[in-house]
Amino acid sequence: MTDFFDVIKNSISQFEIKDLIDILLVAIVFYSILKVTSKTRAMQVLRGFGIMLIISRICALLRLEGITALLDYVINAGALVIVILFQPELRRALERVGQGRLFDLTDTTMEDASKCMENILKALLNLAKTHTGALVVFEQKTSLKDVTESGTLLNAGITSELLENIFFPNAPLHDGAVIIKGAKIIAAGCFLPLSDSRYIDKELGARHRAGLGISEISDSVTIIISEESGVISIAKDGVLTQNVDIKTLKGILEEIYEKKNIAKSLNLINKKKGDKAK
Repeated sequence: MTDFFDVIKNSISQFEIKDLIDILLVAIVFYSILKVTSKTRAMQVLRGFGIMLIISRICALLRLEGITALLDYVINAGALVIVILFQPELRRALERVGQGRLFDLTDTTMEDASKCMENILKALLNLAKTHTGALVVFEQKTSLKDVTESGTLLNAGITSELLENIFFPNAPLHDGAVIIKGAKIIAAGCFLPLSDSRYIDKELGARHRAGLGISEISDSVTIIISEESGVISIAKDGVLTQNVDIKTLKGILEEIYEKKNIAKSLNLINKKKGDKAK
């Protein structure tokens, strides 16, 4: 431990302007990486990699040679894995560098949340009334860019007419999912990962499994409308809540746009159903 403090003292005594510039450049690089990977699943991998790196350095200071060598091997091999996992984020970062807007990472602002909710609610109720199957995913903190790229990019304002036309039977995009972020319909006709949960009702089809699947790997909220019954369901945090009524649906939409705790509403629904069953 004494050697560690001696290294710090020597470093301070030899500190120069070029060292300050070097530190600032490294800070800018790390800041850029964090901004690009924030709100993505890759951020979780980066956080785990950082924790492993810290543990490795602590073990090195404590002279635990065996575990240090093992962790260093994993970290060195993990560098290649990180590049593969971060491929979409790295591509977007390079695109921003080429366009001269590396730090321009702001999301689309909400223009009129109440109007968005009104249009979405109107469309969902009309779709449920006509038994038109629908799958609407609301992107939250976790980026769904890989999902949106599997469909048709729209980046259009939210209107009830557009949503209903997308899911109109035999329309080109009616079989896939719509991805909504803020006041924009980002994409339609998107493919979602199917849940392999053994606890989902066997009578439910691919649409419900897809809605549940995306909720298992992200913090998104998905609204599913059954083509057979017109029943509205909500998928959130790997839990599927069925038979959602109009009042609850409206409340959930308000919570999505007001960034409140949606889980409380869904737990309340399940509790009421449990009380009725008793």
